[in-house]
Order: sequence, then structure tokens, then C-alpha cells
Amino acid sequence: MAKHDKIDVGISTILNPVPVVMVSCCGKEPEKESDRPNIITIAWAGTVNSEPPMVSVSIRKSRHSHILISETGEFVVNLVNKQLAKPCDLCGVKSGADIDKFKTCGLNAVKAEGLDYAYAIKEAPVSLSCKVVSVTELGSHDMFVAKVVAVTADSYLLDDKGKICLDNANLVAYNHGEYFLLGKKIGFFGYSLASEEILRRRLGD
Repeated sequence: MAKHDKIDVGISTILNPVPVVMVSCCGKEPEKESDRPNIITIAWAGTVNSEPPMVSVSIRKSRHSHILISETGEFVVNLVNKQLAKPCDLCGVKSGADIDKFKTCGLNAVKAEGLDYAYAIKEAPVSLSCKVVSVTELGSHDMFVAKVVAVTADSYLLDDKGKICLDNANLVAYNHGEYFLLGKKIGFFGYSLASEEILRRRLGD
């Protein structure tokens, strides 16, 4: 067969790669074991609107975090870097109903900016505080659409002009069941129309 001859591989959610994020949440009574701060790993997350900033996460009804987020209407999307890759994976295979994921992973829960209940992961390079605006039942998953009400980032990610540089965060992506560090930058928005001078300055040799 030629390289671009097509074959039918079946119907599935094979859209890849996708961001992998650690979504943290908490119940209304965090001193109770069932309501303690929790983390769920999610690969089905995305941006859905820019003004106002909004994101979505899709979660199975059977997940412990589904209960916590449904009760409080809050969650935090924590970006994952190389250092968080193993904790991220563990939080995807273990249930918060059975273990304290923050304690098990050696992570610190800090109150999330702009939220009443949810906690953020201190060790995450970037955390987006989110308030749910709608829930859509889709079948296997419910999609929580939320407004981003605050964003915090590690100070080392800011350059001398105050711009956040996510290329310094060693972020991780999820591709068909495997985790990958983001690779070499090959372009930027609008680079297809950029001059040779701009390309050299932005991309190097």
C-alpha cells in the first residue's frame, strides 16, 4: 500500500494528542474523608470560549470527583509538567474515594484563587480556577463547562516583560494512551506568512 492509502480503523475518540490535566476539587466539608481535597486526571479537557474565558472537562458519573464538582460547582485545572507526570498517572488509576491523592503523591493542596471550596496543586506550573456554568449529559461522560475566574502561575514562567512563557514549563501531552513531553517548536501563530527575518528571530536556525 502507498503511504497515504486510507484504511478503516473503526469509530473511536482518536483525536490526538490532547492535553492531560490534573483537575482538583473538594467537597463542602473538607474535614470529612468523603469531602477531602481530591485530584482526577483528565485527558478530555479543552478551551470552549475566549470571552469570557471558559473551559470544559468531561467526567464519568461513577467518578468520585464528579460528585464533588456537582455539589460545589467548582474545580481547578492544573497543567502537568514532567515532574508531575507520575502523580498525574496515579491520580488517573486510583480513586479519591479510597485514598488521599494529595498525601499519596506528596503534593500540597492550596486554596484556589477566586473559589470557595476547591484547592489547587501548589506544585503545578499553572492553575485555572473554574466555576461551572452548565453540565451536559453526553452518554458515558458528563461535560462540565466552566468559566475561568482566576489563573495563577509559577513566577519562573514570567519573562522580564511579564509575559508568561509556557515553553519553559516542560508541559506534558497525552497521545493514544501514552505521555509525551512537548517537543521542538516548529512554528507560531501566523508563521506561514512571516518574513525570513522574523522566522530567524522566532525560530532560530
